[in-house]
Amino acid sequence: MNSREEKEMTERLADHSTRRRAFEQVVGEYGQQLYWHIRRIVLDHDDANDVLQNTFIKAWSNIDSFRSDARLITWLTRIAINEALDFKRRKRLETVSADETEGIANHLMADEYFDGDETQALLQQAIATLPDVQRTVFNLRYFNEMKYSEMSQILQTSEGSLKASYHIAVGKIAEFFRQHD
Repeated sequence: MNSREEKEMTERLADHSTRRRAFEQVVGEYGQQLYWHIRRIVLDHDDANDVLQNTFIKAWSNIDSFRSDARLITWLTRIAINEALDFKRRKRLETVSADETEGIANHLMADEYFDGDETQALLQQAIATLPDVQRTVFNLRYFNEMKYSEMSQILQTSEGSLKASYHIAVGKIAEFFRQHD
């Protein structure tokens, strides 16, 4: 969505008479992008769908608090990431044991929605070993090519700490591949 379209969408979301239809368009426009942000955190397709649904419920419930000085996708991504991390905390998956990471590649290869090869499954296994913050920063930067300035708005932290987290994550992933080569 370009800036003019986003401004129009924001105005339609603010107007109670056009809000529902505008929000349906938001779901259609950003649903898949948000799904992949979430999926890279929770890994499982069904869990990602549940978290995505919760994301849109929370966004709908809080639409009046959306400040149009931020981009709509930035606001939605912040909600999606927070929902995904909350989901993981509730499932007590904040830290993944070595036994669990071994099964991630096999689980992904068996998942009918995963269309990657063994190397991509191994990459997901390596990413799963990262702490939540490093995993989130890596996913946003590597898969979405998101700028640090935008990540800073979403994660509400400094660009410097995001850059450090990303580079530490890259080093850990490289080490993981060296150990599994």
